Amino acid sequence: MTVSETEITAELVGALLRDQHPDLADRPVRLGARGWDNQLWRLGDDLAVRLPWATETADALLRKEYACLPALAPRLPLPVPVPQRLGEPSARFPRPWIVTTWVPGEPADRVPATRAAEAADALSGFLTALHRPAPVGAPLGRDRGGPLAEHDEGFVEGLSHAAGLGLIPDPAAVRAVWDDAVAAPAWAGPPLWLHGDLHPANVLTADGTFCGVIDFGDLCAGDPAWDLASAWLLLPDGGVDRFLAGYGRTSGAGTLDPGTPVAGTLDAATVRRARGCAAGKALACILIGDAGDHGRPGGKPTWGPPGHAALRRLTATAHR
Repeated sequence: MTVSETEITAELVGALLRDQHPDLADRPVRLGARGWDNQLWRLGDDLAVRLPWATETADALLRKEYACLPALAPRLPLPVPVPQRLGEPSARFPRPWIVTTWVPGEPADRVPATRAAEAADALSGFLTALHRPAPVGAPLGRDRGGPLAEHDEGFVEGLSHAAGLGLIPDPAAVRAVWDDAVAAPAWAGPPLWLHGDLHPANVLTADGTFCGVIDFGDLCAGDPAWDLASAWLLLPDGGVDRFLAGYGRTSGAGTLDPGTPVAGTLDAATVRRARGCAAGKALACILIGDAGDHGRPGGKPTWGPPGHAALRRLTATAHR
């Protein structure tokens, strides 16, 4: 990872707004969070400013959100951060940045969902609404949305590393979930819109269920199994079956109108691929959370528990 040479402060954010969006410059600015790619600064009560600060790819991801998300957001049953303004690189800050709506809630890695039925319904409704055929020219994922076989070497190396650190109680069982997913038939439908990065830090909770989804930098078109995997990481015990039963049937606002194009049925092959994707995401959470891998010295302690819980659920049940 690379960290921006420009120190991002409330004063800098205010100056950028005065230069490019002066009608917003009088709002109070305060730090919201420092994420993987971007820093998030609150702008009053209902807006936020996202500025890239670490990875070099963040610039293009912000522009993608600005271009694509406003058209998708109105159909989604959970609140998402809708881009409102674009900031261009300047002498003050040499990278693009955006102003979005603020989505209240607590990240699910810090405050997990506890109401299984409500959370399962909220997640299945959200993904049912999002997973529609993407238009020609929709962005492809950086390293997600495609065949799992392309990630086989990385998964096996990561599993071996985690097992060597004593982080995986039964690596053979985890490998079996992955191998079964790699062997499953590939997605044969059209590329669908995907969030692309549905891990617990990117889903918000309130009152025991999900209340928002954030960080659409990895928005892309591809195999829905990559998003469906989130059920094993996000839902409490007992929620996955309800999620799988509800996906494709309802949205957060109720039953879909007859004839509404939906992603398709959850066939056994898609569930198998989703389980493999979940194993990969869980392994990444464990390595980042417990081992401090991927450029995060000291780790992200809140990422480990959902990863371990997901592997426990995956290895405790045979594929459907």
